[in-house]
Amino acid sequence: MGGKNNSPPPSLPHSARGRTCLAGRRVRHLCGGQGGGSEEGLHNLMDDLDRKLLTEIQRDFPRLTEPFPALGEPVGISGDETLRRIKKLKEDQVLRQISAIFDTKSLGYKSTLVAMKFANEQLDQGAEIINRHPGVSHNYRRNDDFNLWFTVAVPPYHSLEETIQKLHELSGALRTLILPTLKLFKIGVKLDLTGSHSEALDSKEDIYDESRRRKAPPDLTEEHIEAIRALQEDIPLVERPFEEVAKNSGFTEARLFELLDLFETKGYFRRFAGILHHRKAGFSANAMVVWNIPEEKQDEVGEKMARFPQVSHCYKRPVFPDWPYSLYTMIHGPKVEDCEKVVQKIIQAAGDWPRRNLYSTKEYKKIRLKYFTKELDEWWETVGAYCNTPLHNENKPVPAVPGTGEATHA
Repeated sequence: MGGKNNSPPPSLPHSARGRTCLAGRRVRHLCGGQGGGSEEGLHNLMDDLDRKLLTEIQRDFPRLTEPFPALGEPVGISGDETLRRIKKLKEDQVLRQISAIFDTKSLGYKSTLVAMKFANEQLDQGAEIINRHPGVSHNYRRNDDFNLWFTVAVPPYHSLEETIQKLHELSGALRTLILPTLKLFKIGVKLDLTGSHSEALDSKEDIYDESRRRKAPPDLTEEHIEAIRALQEDIPLVERPFEEVAKNSGFTEARLFELLDLFETKGYFRRFAGILHHRKAGFSANAMVVWNIPEEKQDEVGEKMARFPQVSHCYKRPVFPDWPYSLYTMIHGPKVEDCEKVVQKIIQAAGDWPRRNLYSTKEYKKIRLKYFTKELDEWWETVGAYCNTPLHNENKPVPAVPGTGEATHA
């Protein structure tokens, strides 16, 4: 797997035309159609107050010196009771973390979705090699000939295409598609555990889309970067968590709040919120539905699809001769049949376009991306020693390019 890979180089997006370049964790098997054993049991043990708290905390975590009374107020419980419940949900691994959620592109990072094709007997080993890259945050097996799907991000001074080519060669992939975001219609996982929002469409004001993203390059200072490093970490579950974060990172609490407000104004920061372990919260199935939509209809259809609350991500991405799917919707549900029902509702609202429903059948990696850390530089320096092909080999074939569009980033 780590030797010479003679398969075709990754297919690049339109903006990369003419460029050619070099290219030990626990695995979770996903059984969305049947529930999930002990994880399903955890979901059943939660009461209505737990579900309301978890639904609320995904939307917003109060940026206050003592946030837990404010978090508990809408559900009618005290700050002490709220903190006790949040601690228990964290211990049970239903709640993954509470932290600032930053926008990758607005911080100057480059990112993309990548699809790879492996022989089935090589897939697990290839996925393990992909997982070693610290910028890979999500990595799944899906039910398609392109059977490995992952997201990868690199800092501004690294080449995204060269990174993917290295991963392509090291992993032994048979075929690789680079699928950057051409337009963002929606991003933000907010699972409804109460069932009270399942029928209502999301309002335009509630959707984080292309219009809310920062357009200018980032103008970050060293102080900003240090604050981002601190705020992207999971907060301590104490009465005054921001006070603890400030003390441990050399800031005052007041200054951290000022910087959060500044980051929000500048578009670096989407929200401060809780993130759940989906399956343990009762959402055992996720479908990445890819749609073949005519170019002239993509914006109209994408905006309609993004309004569905069960859709956490909606993107326009490049197409290829053997992959004509331009719109991507990520749908979450308790079981596969719940996702399929959402697909049918989308069809009723936005049209019955050719599509593929790609379900996650194995989770190889799922982490929060960490910004401004040394691990990405260390990976680049280490992996270079294992790549024998020149970075720009004029004898290599020019990669296939997608149909249209100038690539931005996921």
